Parts: sequence; C-alpha cells; structure tokens
Amino acid sequence: MIIIKSQDQIEAMRPAGALSKLTLRRVGAMIMPGVSTIELDRVAESVIRSHGGTPAFKGYGGFPASICCSINGEIVHGIPSAERVLEDGDIVSIDTGAVVDGWVGDNAWTFYCGKPSDADKGLCEVTRDCLKAGIEAVVPGNRLGDVGHAIQSLAEENGYGVVRDYVGHGIGREMHEEPNVPNYGKKGRGVKLQAGMVIAIEPMICMNGYDSHVLRNRWTVVTNDGGTAAHYENTVAVTEDGPVILTTDDEGPWCSMMGGE
Repeated sequence: MIIIKSQDQIEAMRPAGALSKLTLRRVGAMIMPGVSTIELDRVAESVIRSHGGTPAFKGYGGFPASICCSINGEIVHGIPSAERVLEDGDIVSIDTGAVVDGWVGDNAWTFYCGKPSDADKGLCEVTRDCLKAGIEAVVPGNRLGDVGHAIQSLAEENGYGVVRDYVGHGIGREMHEEPNVPNYGKKGRGVKLQAGMVIAIEPMICMNGYDSHVLRNRWTVVTNDGGTAAHYENTVAVTEDGPVILTTDDEGPWCSMMGGE
C-alpha cells in the first residue's frame, strides 16, 4: 500500500532529511587517501546521535553499520571496516539515513578520493545528472515509468548501464515503503504520481554492464565485470507545485559543493 502523506507530515519529514544530508556532507568532507571506512562510519553515527537522531541503517535487517560505503566496483551496501582504507583515485559512494521523530531521511552521493580518472569523473557527473532528471519528472499525473525513463535514457545515451536489481523506494515512517522506484522504464507506464507521495530516487549507474552479484558478506553488491559504479539519492515529496527535495540543508537541494565539483 502506498502511504499518502499530508502536508504537515511532509514538513515533519524535513528534520530527518536535513540531518541525513548534514551527515552526508560531514562524511564526504573526510574522504581522502589513508582514511579507513570505519572512521567515516563513526563520524556519521556521532553526527546523527549528537543531533537527536538515530542511524536508520544500523541494525536494519542486520546491517552492522550506520552508513553504506561502496567503493569503485561496489554498487551499494558496502560495509565499513578498519581494514578498508581509501586510496587516491577511488570513487566512494556514501549512503546515509537518519530517523528523527519517527520519520526517515535517506540520501547518497559519490565522492572523489583524491583525483579520479576522467572516465570515473564522467560516470559520476552523468549519474548526478540522472538524479536531477529523475527528480524533475516527479510531478502529479506523471507515472513512475516517466521517472525511470528520464534516468535510463540519459545514462544509456552516454554509454552507461542502469542497474536493474536494485531500485528506489517509497519512504516515510519506514525506510522502505511502497512503491518501488526503478531507474528504468517506459513513459506513461507504472504507478501514477500523486501529491503526498514521498519517494527516494537513487540512480545506480555502471561504467559498463549492469549485471551484479552480492559478496559473501551477504550485503555488498558489486558489478559482475569489475567496472566502477556511481550512486546518488535524494528523498523527494510529490506536491502540486512540483518536486520538493526533503534531504536538503542550507547548501541547497542540488548539493552544488559535493561530489568533487
């Protein structure tokens, strides 16, 4: 069942979105060669708890950390560890989630560690633009296929693969609510968008093929061909006035200072 939120409920989701974005920024500012991914996780949990929130990911389905940290060929759900140390040239996808007053905020960004290759930078820039294109399609009367088509067409025009096995989702008092929000689709198909829906849009785009598998840790999803992948996400409300991004802070909704720009 798709849960339609009132305007007051949408407003009540803003603190969780803002805290999730703040956490993402704080973690992103730490990304540099020599930093272990467990250090990033500890900072994220500290930021969330010090602002009165709860990490949305920690313990969710048994996940052991407060962030997902996915590097290079890892698509999503990378587990932070003391042994995993960032290296120059890595691209690092950070996914953060925070719960505030029972509401969930969820967002992700792919950061550059040091200087990325031109190919990886191009992948990240297109994936970021795919997120923007998907958000722009979030208007009442459109369908989820319109959102997916906007993402898919831009990615494939640039020669990239769109992950099929993992998708965006509805969000509210639960991190994952209906509906699923694929990053691919056909115009005019799928669930019709209506004011009051809140969805997490999260393009996961691969340098080459989109086929993937899960590592033996039962969480981390990687590309089959070893190619790099990028992941960007925002929590977005459908309103009569157009899309409203809930994972925002004072820097603005498009995170113009993030992702190595």
